[in-house]
Amino acid sequence: MTEIAPLSADTLNEMTADFDSDPVNRMAMNAVTAAGIDKVARNYDRARLLQRRFSTTVDNGEATHQDRSGRCWLFSSLNVARFVAKKNMNLKEFEFSQNYAMYYDKLERVNYFMGDIADLIRSGEPVDSRLFQHMLADVMGDGGQWTMAMNIYKKYGAVPKDLYPETESSKNTGEMNTQLRRLLHTAVAHMVDEPDQIDEIVRRTVEAGHRMLTIHLGEPPKRFHWEWTDADGVFHRDGEITPQEFWNKYVGSADLESYVCLVDDPRREHVKGHRIGIEHLNNVAGGDPTAYLNVPVQFMKDCVRDILVEQGIPVWFGADCHPMMDRVDGAWAADLFEYGKVYRVDFDMTKEQRVRFGDSAMNHAMAFVGVDVDDDGTTTRRWRVENSWGTKIADKGYFTMGDDWFDEYVFEVAVPKAMLPDEYRKALDEPATMLPAWDPMGALA
Repeated sequence: MTEIAPLSADTLNEMTADFDSDPVNRMAMNAVTAAGIDKVARNYDRARLLQRRFSTTVDNGEATHQDRSGRCWLFSSLNVARFVAKKNMNLKEFEFSQNYAMYYDKLERVNYFMGDIADLIRSGEPVDSRLFQHMLADVMGDGGQWTMAMNIYKKYGAVPKDLYPETESSKNTGEMNTQLRRLLHTAVAHMVDEPDQIDEIVRRTVEAGHRMLTIHLGEPPKRFHWEWTDADGVFHRDGEITPQEFWNKYVGSADLESYVCLVDDPRREHVKGHRIGIEHLNNVAGGDPTAYLNVPVQFMKDCVRDILVEQGIPVWFGADCHPMMDRVDGAWAADLFEYGKVYRVDFDMTKEQRVRFGDSAMNHAMAFVGVDVDDDGTTTRRWRVENSWGTKIADKGYFTMGDDWFDEYVFEVAVPKAMLPDEYRKALDEPATMLPAWDPMGALA
């Protein structure tokens, strides 16, 4: 291996002298040290022209708040579902229990992980292999995917938030996740040391996971009485109902479980119009596998536009939310910040390069609730986004996205299967090209 050249004192002195000799560098240093890079690099013209006006807006009520948790995929999928439920119950405001969904997702993940890791141990997978270590490091986080959310709702239904409210641990999941991770790591160590006891260790660990989750999140309801007064002041009573019955009655009409996940994987070796999947990525044993149909980003835009304009329902999506984001004002645009001009550095990677070289991946899920379409009826200009970061930022929690940002940083949308052309529907019947567990397309929102 070639010896790495040390950074010499002479080189450092030369770089320092070059920096000090240029007044532009001094001005940038003075500004950034006093105000921070975002305030200095913010593109004033782009920011002021990113208007909060849309030709189509879907009203979904007050923005929700995931607090200090990574449950955006559950919040955003339930935000789509609550729109349907509010319409079916004629309610102005309504919210599903995100705590209920997380409880069963975590419990199912304990069971799925234990079965998955048991298979690896039995097959002789080395403990220090990349796959084994990836699974140990990635276990028991909060993130997920649309398909994983649907697996939970199909199996366990949903309940109103006031019947299973937030707890300290659901709002701030860090310590609970640490303890669950320790439980699973301990179980794996015992399975490796005692392979003849694997089944018993799995059973005890799932039981312990259930106990720990109930201590942190409370015991979820199996049945409940539901009554409400609608927006017209009319009182309704369902009587006793199960969470599954509640979901099917008030959300089932939208058939969200049959939606298809479209993804824009920009890497050239992954052909558009074909399915891709991620190995070892799921939450419910026996549930639908996490897989995507890889399509051009323009087709994704067209689908989202048509759903908003023609069907009037929010659309779930996943994106890399951090680049070019003004969190306070609630804005995204591909050129919202001019970092390169401040540093005099060319940040010129394409979307494909950012994915390939670890600079970009999906990390947050939200819902589209509006679009501004040009007079031609097809060209999209900007998008309205329902986030789950509370009402104290942006436009009472709602963000505005420039159309150029969609191209660069949106990776996935969930749409009805009926929207797909024949060639894409046929592709859904083909086996998915499976990518390794650590592939960027396996990043969780």
